[in-house]
Amino acid sequence: MRRLATTLLGAVALAVSFVAPAQGATPGQLPQNNHEPSFGAPLTNEMRLLVRAIASNAPLSAQDAFFPESAYLQMKTGEIPAPASDYVDRLVAFYRLDIAADHVKLFRATSATFLRVNANARLAEWIPAGACENRVGYWHVPGVRLVFERGHAVVSVAVASLISWRGVWYVVHLGPNPRPRNVGTVDDYQIGPGTPGPAGGC
Repeated sequence: MRRLATTLLGAVALAVSFVAPAQGATPGQLPQNNHEPSFGAPLTNEMRLLVRAIASNAPLSAQDAFFPESAYLQMKTGEIPAPASDYVDRLVAFYRLDIAADHVKLFRATSATFLRVNANARLAEWIPAGACENRVGYWHVPGVRLVFERGHAVVSVAVASLISWRGVWYVVHLGPNPRPRNVGTVDDYQIGPGTPGPAGGC
């Protein structure tokens, strides 16, 4: 009986040891779902985080608004060579360069005040697994615009691509993708709020 009790306790301890890591897992370590993210307050809060990073030229302060590396590895492993390097050397590298470019455009000469997010929910599209070199499906929306008051004018810039993970929008490309040169690029600066989009992309 004592041996059985010891065996059962060992089994329980083993089960707990397997469950515990999942409790502390980051969103990117969890499986994807098909929940379409909100275009309301959650998106605005994400974009406020991004705007603060642009204003201070501090990309790491908006890390929570950028697509998680662990989710990217789930999407790309087996589809492209060296997805971990691609994440750091391309996605994150461009993100940092583009935040610096937006900072110069919006905040260096005259400080800008963030007004709102200008998005078109009808442009959101579910990209199925197998498309665009991805082994996991996700929601995608192109050309969400950040609207500012700068001086006495309303201006705006685009966030080239947001994609979803588990019902949350994340920036995956701040500037245009692809781009003609590997430099930080402000995407579609306009006088006025601009028009979200165009549709398409992945």
